[in-house]
Amino acid sequence: MLPNLNNVSVNFNQLNVMAQSSMSYSTTPLGDSALTVDFGNIISDEINSKVLLLAQALDKASLPGIKDIVPAYSSVTVFYDVITLLKSYINKSAFSVMSAQIEARILNVTETTVADNRTVTVPVCYSLKYGLDLQDISKQTKMTVEEIIQLHTANEYKVYMIGFLPGFAYMGNVDERIAVPRKSEPRQNVEAGFVGIAGKQTGIYPVISPGGWQIVGRTPIKLFDKGKQEPVFFKAGDRVRFYAITEDEFDNY
Repeated sequence: MLPNLNNVSVNFNQLNVMAQSSMSYSTTPLGDSALTVDFGNIISDEINSKVLLLAQALDKASLPGIKDIVPAYSSVTVFYDVITLLKSYINKSAFSVMSAQIEARILNVTETTVADNRTVTVPVCYSLKYGLDLQDISKQTKMTVEEIIQLHTANEYKVYMIGFLPGFAYMGNVDERIAVPRKSEPRQNVEAGFVGIAGKQTGIYPVISPGGWQIVGRTPIKLFDKGKQEPVFFKAGDRVRFYAITEDEFDNY
């Protein structure tokens, strides 16, 4: 299933400008039935917007042979059906055919109307019952727990990509003053809903999992539900704001 990228608020003309500017990218094979278009190994809102633009352009184009499109922080991976491509293009490799079609889309996308980003507000209980690492973060940063909570809720975060776990949204950027590194020893089990920080990233565990992010709170929102038509709560391109709730509000949400 292709990811739903209809909530990306960007101008398709920007992609054409990107291709004609000094912004470089590379296209490399990933196994024998996928390729990756890489714009650089950094966390950048500008680059990620271009990634989402390209992913949406490819989705809208419905190119023959494409099986899945996976946007990440600074790259887009395209999975394709080799047999379909080889049947249509004799004496050419599937990689060369697909990379040429993607290159054409990078150079020629000119649409200008895209739906607005979705802005999502997420309740989080930051009590010490759920903020398992708040006191450790306080020691690392020399800030009070209250100051850490204030800084975490003050920012608006962009969902750069979905990965690691079903529905796990990698969001940024965390205020530098609380951008603490991952734990040296990950926990064996982190329950669904726990909110963590790892450097400039923040995220929420959608299902129980081992994890090394520094836990600051927990949300009552269910982020992954395989019984729903759209099982994943967040989408790439979403804008997210956290707000603090009490333990009673958490229990009665």
